[in-house]
Amino acid sequence: MNQYFAEMKKNFGFGCMRLPMDGEQVDLEQTCKMVDRFLENGFNYFDTAHGYLGGKSETALRECLTKRHKREEYILTNKLTGVYFEKEEDIRPLFESQLEACGVEYFDFYLMHAQSEEIYEKFKKCHAYEAGLKLKEEGKIRHFGISFHDRASVLEKILEENPQIEVVQIQFNYADYEDAAVESRRCYEVCRKYGKPVIVMEPVKGGSLVNLPGEAKEILDGLSGGSPASYAIRFAAGFEGMAMVLSGMSTLEQMEENIGFMKEFKPLAEKELVAVNQVQEIFKAQNLIPCTACRYCTEGCPKHISIPDLFACMNAKKQYKDWNSDYYYNNVHTKHGGKASECIKCGKCEHVCPQHLEIRKLLSEVAEVFEKASN
Repeated sequence: MNQYFAEMKKNFGFGCMRLPMDGEQVDLEQTCKMVDRFLENGFNYFDTAHGYLGGKSETALRECLTKRHKREEYILTNKLTGVYFEKEEDIRPLFESQLEACGVEYFDFYLMHAQSEEIYEKFKKCHAYEAGLKLKEEGKIRHFGISFHDRASVLEKILEENPQIEVVQIQFNYADYEDAAVESRRCYEVCRKYGKPVIVMEPVKGGSLVNLPGEAKEILDGLSGGSPASYAIRFAAGFEGMAMVLSGMSTLEQMEENIGFMKEFKPLAEKELVAVNQVQEIFKAQNLIPCTACRYCTEGCPKHISIPDLFACMNAKKQYKDWNSDYYYNNVHTKHGGKASECIKCGKCEHVCPQHLEIRKLLSEVAEVFEKASN
C-alpha cells in the first residue's frame, strides 16, 4: 500500500467536489484544461463521489479525464455514500453505475464515505464493508478505505474492527487541529497508531483559510512568500504519514498556484509555523461558524434553506462588520425564500453535517441577527 502511494511521486490530489461551473452544469472546457495541466505537472490523483455536484462530478471526470487519457496515467478514487443505498443488495448496482458514470472498469481506491458513529452502524447492518472487500477480490477496486467525520474514539473503533482498511481520509487543517468537534489531531494520531496512510480533505477548510480576516491575512502577508492557501496546504502536507492532500480547485488559476508550491514541496519552516499558530488564535477569538460549505445539508432541507450561504453571511458580519453581509442575506441568498427563520427544526441537516454543527440553533442565531428588523 505504501508502495502504491510512493509510485504516485506527488502527494497532492485534485478534489472534484468544487469543479468550475457554468450555471448549473460543470464547465467541461475549463475542467479539461485543469485536468491536462494537473497531469502535465506530474500529479495524477483524482477524488470524486457519487453525490458531488449532484452526480455531475463523476460524469465530468468521464468527459474530461477518462475519455481523454490512458488509464495508467491517473489514479481515481470514488466512494460508497450511505444515502444511495438502503440494503446490501443495493450496493453492487450502485457501484456499477459509478464505474459507468466515470467511464472506467475499476477504481484505484474505493472509500466507505463520511463514516461517523451513526453511519458506520448502517454500513455494518448492510454489510457494506464486506461488499467493498468483495469488489476488491474481483479486481474492481484496487484499495479499500474510509473517509471519516467523527470523533477519534469512533475512528479507533472502526479501525480496530476492520483491519482490512488500507487508507483513511480525514479532515485536517490548522483551524481544526485542536477543534473539539472535528478532532483533527486526535484522528491523525489514531491513523498513525494503526499504521494507516492518511488522505487529507479540507486542508483550506472550504475556503475559510483562504479568505482570512484582515488581521490574520496581515500576519501571513508578513512572511513575504506565499498565499494563505499555500500555508494551509503545506501545513497539512508536512505531517508524517500524509500520503495525499486534496484540494477542491474551481479555477485554473487556483490550480496553477497550488502546483507552484506543491511541485517541489517543502514543509513549513519554523517562522511560518509560528505565523500559522497566531492565525489559529485569531480564528478562535472570532468564534466563527466552522462550516466548510460541503452542502450536504441543503439537499434534504424541506424549506430549501441555503444553510452554508447563510452561515457565510453570519461569519462575514462578525469579520467585517459592514452592510455587505446584510445585502447578500436579503437580496441574494433569501430573495426567493429560505430564510433562517423558516427552519422547521426537523434536524435532517444535522444528521448529515460532517462538522457536527448544531445547525438548528445556529439558524435561530442567524435569524436574530439578519431578520430582527423585519420581525
